Amino acid sequence: MVTTDWVMEVLHEVKDPEVPAIDVVELGIVRGAVVEGERVTVTVTPTYSGCPATKVIEYEIESALRRHGVADVVVNTVFNPPWTTDWITEEAREKLRVYGIAPPGKAPHGLDLVSLGGPTRTVPCPYCGSSNTLRESEFGSTACKSIHSCKGCHQPFEHFKAI
Repeated sequence: MVTTDWVMEVLHEVKDPEVPAIDVVELGIVRGAVVEGERVTVTVTPTYSGCPATKVIEYEIESALRRHGVADVVVNTVFNPPWTTDWITEEAREKLRVYGIAPPGKAPHGLDLVSLGGPTRTVPCPYCGSSNTLRESEFGSTACKSIHSCKGCHQPFEHFKAI
């Protein structure tokens, strides 16, 4: 029998295409699922409105549920309330660190508009933990990440920006 809990378990199979160390549930973009008879509706909020992975994630969610026998799948994308890095689970933050991406800190609140640049802060190295790091570029492989280097272990790394 298809239940909301079962749907959420299946969705743990769907990895973020830009950060494959974590899945879409851990990332916090899956807002919920509703099972109505044979239909499953999954609501998602992209990390930001211009995220190039949104359509891929919608497709992967639909495909995962179809592989598990759900024929009638609807993916509903909503932008309000806007996604925040505060929705990333603690387990996912640790997975990011192990993967070599510095996890985000607490998101700034009370702002009407949020810049993907965000405030400058010291980002600890995910490899050695040193705070002696330097931001090399405001943008990394995606707009939601920046590139840093560690003066301690000399490793380059990405930082998932807090938004």
